[in-house]
Amino acid sequence: MQAVEIYCTKTDKLTGTDYHEVVRKARRVYKDITSKSKRKPYIRSAYFKREKVFLDYFWQHLQEKNWHDRLRRLRFYSCALDLIKNSRSCYESKFNPNNYSEMFYKFKGTTQSKEIFIVQVKENLKRGEKYFLSVFPE
Repeated sequence: MQAVEIYCTKTDKLTGTDYHEVVRKARRVYKDITSKSKRKPYIRSAYFKREKVFLDYFWQHLQEKNWHDRLRRLRFYSCALDLIKNSRSCYESKFNPNNYSEMFYKFKGTTQSKEIFIVQVKENLKRGEKYFLSVFPE
Protein backbone atom coordinates (compact mmCIF):
# COMPACT_ATOMS: atom_id res chain seq x y z
CA MET A 1 0.00 0.00 0.00
CA GLN A 2 1.24 3.48 -0.86
CA ALA A 3 2.21 5.77 2.02
CA VAL A 4 0.19 8.97 2.21
CA GLU A 5 2.16 12.17 2.63
CA ILE A 6 0.48 14.41 5.21
CA TYR A 7 1.19 18.12 5.03
CA CYS A 8 1.97 19.85 8.35
CA THR A 9 0.55 23.38 8.27
CA LYS A 10 2.34 26.41 9.63
CA THR A 11 -0.85 27.77 11.19
CA ASP A 12 -2.92 26.47 14.05
CA LYS A 13 -6.68 26.11 14.42
CA LEU A 14 -8.81 29.19 14.94
CA THR A 15 -9.52 29.57 18.65
CA GLY A 16 -12.73 30.66 20.30
CA THR A 17 -15.36 29.48 22.73
CA ASP A 18 -18.46 29.95 20.59
CA TYR A 19 -19.50 30.02 16.94
CA HIS A 20 -19.66 33.81 16.61
CA GLU A 21 -16.11 34.26 17.86
CA VAL A 22 -14.69 31.68 15.45
CA VAL A 23 -16.72 32.84 12.43
CA ARG A 24 -15.51 36.42 13.02
CA LYS A 25 -11.88 35.23 12.83
CA ALA A 26 -12.54 33.07 9.76
CA ARG A 27 -14.31 35.92 7.97
CA ARG A 28 -11.34 38.19 8.73
CA VAL A 29 -9.01 35.68 7.03
CA TYR A 30 -11.45 35.46 4.10
CA LYS A 31 -11.72 39.26 3.88
CA ASP A 32 -7.94 39.59 3.65
CA ILE A 33 -8.00 37.29 0.62
CA THR A 34 -11.01 38.98 -1.03
CA SER A 35 -9.33 42.39 -0.77
CA LYS A 36 -6.54 41.13 -3.06
CA SER A 37 -8.93 40.31 -5.92
CA LYS A 38 -11.54 42.40 -7.70
CA ARG A 39 -13.71 39.44 -8.63
CA LYS A 40 -14.07 35.96 -7.10
CA PRO A 41 -11.73 35.34 -4.14
CA TYR A 42 -9.10 32.69 -4.78
CA ILE A 43 -5.75 31.30 -3.67
CA ARG A 44 -3.12 29.64 -5.83
CA SER A 45 -2.42 25.97 -5.19
CA ALA A 46 0.98 24.27 -5.35
CA TYR A 47 -0.63 20.89 -6.19
CA PHE A 48 -2.47 22.29 -9.23
CA LYS A 49 0.67 24.04 -10.57
CA ARG A 50 -0.22 27.47 -9.14
CA GLU A 51 -3.72 27.47 -10.63
CA LYS A 52 -6.53 29.31 -8.88
CA VAL A 53 -8.74 27.59 -6.30
CA PHE A 54 -11.89 29.65 -5.69
CA LEU A 55 -13.14 30.01 -2.10
CA ASP A 56 -16.79 31.05 -2.39
CA TYR A 57 -18.28 27.52 -2.53
CA PHE A 58 -17.06 26.80 0.99
CA TRP A 59 -19.33 29.43 2.55
CA GLN A 60 -22.39 28.17 0.63
CA HIS A 61 -21.59 24.59 1.68
CA LEU A 62 -21.14 25.69 5.28
CA GLN A 63 -24.63 27.22 5.43
CA GLU A 64 -26.16 23.77 4.85
CA LYS A 65 -24.65 22.45 8.11
CA ASN A 66 -25.92 22.78 11.68
CA TRP A 67 -24.26 25.16 14.20
CA HIS A 68 -22.11 22.52 15.86
CA ASP A 69 -20.76 21.22 12.56
CA ARG A 70 -20.11 24.75 11.28
CA LEU A 71 -18.00 25.52 14.34
CA ARG A 72 -16.10 22.26 14.00
CA ARG A 73 -15.26 22.97 10.35
CA LEU A 74 -14.52 26.70 10.72
CA ARG A 75 -11.84 26.05 13.31
CA PHE A 76 -9.73 24.45 10.55
CA TYR A 77 -10.32 27.23 7.97
CA SER A 78 -6.91 28.93 8.15
CA CYS A 79 -5.16 25.54 8.22
CA ALA A 80 -7.09 24.46 5.12
CA LEU A 81 -6.05 27.55 3.19
CA ASP A 82 -2.41 26.99 4.14
CA LEU A 83 -2.66 23.35 3.01
CA ILE A 84 -4.20 24.27 -0.35
CA LYS A 85 -1.50 26.88 -0.97
CA ASN A 86 1.51 24.75 -0.09
CA SER A 87 0.73 21.02 -0.26
CA ARG A 88 2.12 19.14 -3.26
CA SER A 89 0.53 15.75 -2.56
CA CYS A 90 -3.06 14.59 -2.87
CA TYR A 91 -4.50 12.01 -0.49
CA GLU A 92 -7.29 10.77 -2.79
CA SER A 93 -8.90 11.80 -6.08
CA LYS A 94 -12.02 10.41 -7.71
CA PHE A 95 -14.76 11.29 -10.16
CA ASN A 96 -18.13 12.47 -8.92
CA PRO A 97 -20.38 9.40 -9.37
CA ASN A 98 -23.36 11.65 -10.22
CA ASN A 99 -21.51 13.86 -12.69
CA TYR A 100 -18.42 12.62 -14.53
CA SER A 101 -17.42 16.14 -15.54
CA GLU A 102 -16.43 16.78 -11.90
CA MET A 103 -13.46 15.47 -9.96
CA PHE A 104 -13.01 15.51 -6.17
CA TYR A 105 -9.61 15.77 -4.49
CA LYS A 106 -8.93 15.09 -0.82
CA PHE A 107 -5.87 16.48 0.94
CA LYS A 108 -4.77 15.41 4.39
CA GLY A 109 -2.98 17.72 6.80
CA THR A 110 -2.10 18.29 10.44
CA THR A 111 -2.25 21.44 12.51
CA GLN A 112 0.67 22.59 14.62
CA SER A 113 -0.98 20.83 17.56
CA LYS A 114 -0.94 17.54 15.53
CA GLU A 115 -4.69 17.31 14.84
CA ILE A 116 -5.44 15.63 11.51
CA PHE A 117 -7.93 17.23 9.11
CA ILE A 118 -9.10 16.67 5.53
CA VAL A 119 -9.69 19.29 2.83
CA GLN A 120 -11.89 18.67 -0.22
CA VAL A 121 -11.43 20.47 -3.53
CA LYS A 122 -13.81 20.06 -6.47
CA GLU A 123 -12.66 20.49 -10.08
CA ASN A 124 -15.03 21.19 -12.95
CA LEU A 125 -13.31 19.35 -15.81
CA LYS A 126 -15.21 21.18 -18.56
CA ARG A 127 -14.17 24.63 -17.36
CA GLY A 128 -10.97 23.65 -15.57
CA GLU A 129 -12.04 25.57 -12.44
CA LYS A 130 -11.26 24.39 -8.93
CA TYR A 131 -13.30 25.14 -5.81
CA PHE A 132 -12.47 24.76 -2.14
CA LEU A 133 -15.44 22.73 -0.97
CA SER A 134 -14.99 21.61 2.62
CA VAL A 135 -12.69 21.01 5.57
CA PHE A 136 -13.31 18.72 8.54
CA PRO A 137 -11.37 16.83 11.22
CA GLU A 138 -10.57 13.18 10.56
